[in-house]
Amino acid sequence: MKRNEVIAVAGTGYVGLSLATLLAQNNQVIAVDVIEDKVKKINNRISPIQDKEIEEFFKSKELNLFATLDGEWAYKQADIVIVATPTNYDTETNHFDTQYVEQVLELVTKVNSRALIVIKSTIPVGYTKSIREKFHNNNIIFSPEFLRESKALYDNLYPSRIIIGCLQDDSEVSERAKVFANLLVDGANKKDINVLFMEPTEAEAVKLFANTYLALRVSYFNELDTYAEKKGLNAQNIIKGVCLDPRIGDYYNNPSFGYGGYCLPKDTRQLRANFDGVPQDLISAICKSNHTRKNFISTEIYDFAKSISQNNDIVIGIYRLTMKSNSDNFRASAIQGVMRRLKEKDLDIIIYEPTLIDDYFEGYKVVHNLDHFKRVTTVIVANRYDSILDDVAFKIYSRDIYRRD
Repeated sequence: MKRNEVIAVAGTGYVGLSLATLLAQNNQVIAVDVIEDKVKKINNRISPIQDKEIEEFFKSKELNLFATLDGEWAYKQADIVIVATPTNYDTETNHFDTQYVEQVLELVTKVNSRALIVIKSTIPVGYTKSIREKFHNNNIIFSPEFLRESKALYDNLYPSRIIIGCLQDDSEVSERAKVFANLLVDGANKKDINVLFMEPTEAEAVKLFANTYLALRVSYFNELDTYAEKKGLNAQNIIKGVCLDPRIGDYYNNPSFGYGGYCLPKDTRQLRANFDGVPQDLISAICKSNHTRKNFISTEIYDFAKSISQNNDIVIGIYRLTMKSNSDNFRASAIQGVMRRLKEKDLDIIIYEPTLIDDYFEGYKVVHNLDHFKRVTTVIVANRYDSILDDVAFKIYSRDIYRRD
């Protein structure tokens, strides 16, 4: 198939690498990263992230994909530059840390001002407008991503929607934005994809409100589960009865230790900060609910450990730090918040996490042998249950009712 565009992708995490893989089916794509090992892996068609579809594409597809450390060179070649660098939330400023995004925007504007720059990183509401003015560059647009960890390429192949935020009164930029949207559609397997064009500030709001709703839904069923536990009721029966209402739906309703991961914690906090001066109660309550759930879970674990312990030498085992069963990411995972609360109760905590090679993680001892881990623990805490724990089910604490993410 004809290679239509030269596309540079800044950042090769879940968002960047999945987009690079998708677009490299039909276009020349240059992936840019600052980590040499990731660049080498991509060029050897080894996925540096855990994503089954990316791994399969690397093995079976002919992709026009090259990775480099040299961002300046890559951006000079590009018709389109996609920015997929991390934007962590700064709790002191109550704002996303956009320094890495701005570094790319500044460099691209300097070396290739004609390139269309598509921000895929999550940003505050109003950011695209302000950064366009800062760099005097109207070729900057925003297109939010709606991807799941470990299923990023799948969600690009079968997108729920494609949203493009660009200046609606700038016909040239709007036409180029349509070209970019068509590239995403051409790379997807799904047909009849909803493509929405709107102002950048509206697209930024869509991203934050969508993720905050997901956080709300997690919090809702977690609070339902908390109520059932305290009242001695069967949470699964209640959830089933509630979710058979088609307006609610039987999805995204499996209790957990709280919402976490790359997006939901920081996006909810950013949206709350964006509400400054705007009346609200619900957005703040969602953030508070997650904190309350972790407090409840840690207390339940402590009480459970006391009830089954034969002595005072309690050892709490944490089975996996990851949020989801098929993920290799545990940044901001809810179980880490639970661990901190258990540590405050002076409990001995050890971790079994097969993706860790070090013997310690943030001061906690890591046990690499699962059988030994099972033997020495009083209680094993699992945010998501695994059948490999069946032989020690009597000492498992988990709220994973449906045994799914």
